[in-house]
Amino acid sequence: MVMLAGGFLEEKNMKNKYTPTAIALYFNYFVHGMGVIILSQNATALAHQWGTTVTGALAVVSSLGIGRIINLLISGILSDKFGRKPFVQLGIATYFIFFIGILFSPNTIVAYILGILAGMANSFLDTGTYPGLMEIYPNAKGTSNVILKAFISAGQFLLPFIVSGLAAAGMWYGWSFLIPAAILVITFLYFLFGGAFPNSKAAAEADEKREAEEQKDSDSNVKSNLWIDGTLFIIYGYISQATFYLVSQMLTQYGQQVGHMSQGAAHSLVSWYSLGSIICVLLTAILGKKISEIQFVPVYTLGAFVSLLLMWMFPTSAALMGILAFLVGFFAAGGVMQLALTVMADFFPAGKGTVTGFFYTAGSIASFTIPLFIGWIGNMRNVIFLDVIIALIGFIDTVIIAIRYKKLFGKLGK
Repeated sequence: MVMLAGGFLEEKNMKNKYTPTAIALYFNYFVHGMGVIILSQNATALAHQWGTTVTGALAVVSSLGIGRIINLLISGILSDKFGRKPFVQLGIATYFIFFIGILFSPNTIVAYILGILAGMANSFLDTGTYPGLMEIYPNAKGTSNVILKAFISAGQFLLPFIVSGLAAAGMWYGWSFLIPAAILVITFLYFLFGGAFPNSKAAAEADEKREAEEQKDSDSNVKSNLWIDGTLFIIYGYISQATFYLVSQMLTQYGQQVGHMSQGAAHSLVSWYSLGSIICVLLTAILGKKISEIQFVPVYTLGAFVSLLLMWMFPTSAALMGILAFLVGFFAAGGVMQLALTVMADFFPAGKGTVTGFFYTAGSIASFTIPLFIGWIGNMRNVIFLDVIIALIGFIDTVIIAIRYKKLFGKLGK
């Protein structure tokens, strides 16, 4: 995975001195992929530890979303002011407290507080890592951010095998927490004794200068507008998270209840969905050398809309559902959210940390509100139809963003 990422991110300056920093950042997100699902994967053991039911243990998962909302915006603003490294270090340290703290948590109240810390850790990492990678690889911004998605997926893919392997061997579940904690110790020491980042202010000035030249060459008088363009991107921050969050959570139930699939076949839809996501990340990373991020985003949102629409229209064909699950994973969860963030940074180059905060705050709000909508609607077929509508709004939104981009920079390609 690391060698693959390095190959994708080769630039004209083949010896990028910040590459070790980038690798450490990617490993942080490998750990984050584990952190997102580690409570649910160990729910039975944790329920016993906390003296509650499995349902009670799973309720702690919602605390991660609260933590993200608390500090995403402010940490993004401060990241632009004080640089990327302090927030990466803070994210690593806070995540470490979560992994170790859960092992000693006596009840769900303490665990919930630790879960909030994990959400805050994710926010710290986001506002230091996404802008940092865009500054490390200024000629491959979209690719560098999309590869983060691959490391997240790798962590999410590996952890269930670790947990099931420990259970099968009769070993302590806590090793599944200590392994990611150990990786964090290594990356923290790297950033403590080195881990250089580009100067964020100098990088912002260079981006502003480059984009001013592009605007000059395009003979365009259009300027990015905080209210118009900012609103479009914040809407998409919500939409993109809502689109894949809703279908990923409901895919198995939809296959069983509406498609009348067997339990095994319905669960396999999630595997096809995940495979589509991973393949999209790899393909986007390859094509990203020749195709700009703004060209990907409307195409991917259109693909997500069409795939979800067909899934809603033809739920009873198991073979077709497998194909559509793959396509939804490809178009909706294969890194389009990271690509859109990269485009937003093109619109507002002087505040990459700030735009990351706004963008992902909108996504965090989606993670909270979508379960409420699901509970209110109830019917699985209507739930997927809601996702169809959300994806359609996302496509319309990204088309408008592309139009604004064309007016701002005079082109849609590299």
